[in-house]
Amino acid sequence: MLRIQLTSAAMLLTILISCGNGGDQTTTTVAAESDSTVVSKVKARRILFFGTSLTAGYGLDDVNDAYPALIQSKIDSLHLPYQVVNAGLSGETSAGGKGRIDWLLKQPVDIFVLELGANDGLRGLSVSQTAGNLQDIIDRVKAKYPKARLVMTGMQMPPSMGEKYTADFKNLFSDLAAKNKMVFIPFLLEGVGGIPKLNQKDGIHPTAEGQKILAANVWRELKPLL
Repeated sequence: MLRIQLTSAAMLLTILISCGNGGDQTTTTVAAESDSTVVSKVKARRILFFGTSLTAGYGLDDVNDAYPALIQSKIDSLHLPYQVVNAGLSGETSAGGKGRIDWLLKQPVDIFVLELGANDGLRGLSVSQTAGNLQDIIDRVKAKYPKARLVMTGMQMPPSMGEKYTADFKNLFSDLAAKNKMVFIPFLLEGVGGIPKLNQKDGIHPTAEGQKILAANVWRELKPLL
């Protein structure tokens, strides 16, 4: 009975507010503030983007043009309770990532997006070594947060690296994704790699326009997880 009385009182208060100064506009404002508060309170689900300069947004005038930030904008527009954490680091290799993943896992992770390996490939490092390092990172995420959803972004090397190496390198990502039941993005740079106008002068790092395409590539696979 007390609960019913309190609910009725709350409804009466809402009616009084809407009838006073500003009418419906006041009610809308109160509702908007309430929604914002609710979203803020539940925004504890974290999406960790763990990667290289492609994730960090190297060379961009504004870090908000990097694809993780663009993903956050999409999430916010849909009022979904997720917070993106950009843990991209320029020049990062799979071995380097293995060395810093534990520190990042000190905070909760609900979705883990792995974007590492590109710098290994450009340096011609052993494919088996890269695969081993990435598996180690995946194992640590699983051990710390067994309920976290995992996403793998695939990468490819230019033909100049040799036919066998490029084939083995490309396959290591799909193999790891299948082995660990990860959502798989076949090629992060799909629609951007090798297109001059979508890359900076170095021909490697996407421009702001290129990053929009990266965001679309990731969003296509990430959205169903949300």
